[in-house]
Amino acid sequence: MSVTAKNANEQLVLDFFTGLSTGDLDNIRPFLNDKSVWQPMVKDIPGAGEYKGNQIIDDFLGPVRGMFNEGDPKVFVKALISDGDMVAVESYSVGGLPDGREYRNDYAWIFRLKDGKIARLHEYMDSHYVARLFGMTS
Repeated sequence: MSVTAKNANEQLVLDFFTGLSTGDLDNIRPFLNDKSVWQPMVKDIPGAGEYKGNQIIDDFLGPVRGMFNEGDPKVFVKALISDGDMVAVESYSVGGLPDGREYRNDYAWIFRLKDGKIARLHEYMDSHYVARLFGMTS
């Protein structure tokens, strides 16, 4: 399924995921500012919490992406819907791990945009799958 943006906010989100999927995190810096917040909506696993500004890349995404093969995981948008400054996305991610295993997880995202930047992002995923895959739980 190919998803097409219906407005500028949806296009910004699609462009963000294109940049994120390159594996070069500098490609997503233009979507953020020092007030941007990314909050993985998980508990009791590494990565839980709230990240602001440069922390998003330096303290969160950099280490998370370091658990995968270079350039992975890739994000594939299945659906998006928007209302004003909010965009909701359904996606899945696929990537390889250094030990040869494959990662595949489903996601939902809620973006709040302001002045062409991500003001706030909530990321929902199957955190139990992540905890099992990376040996954080049995």
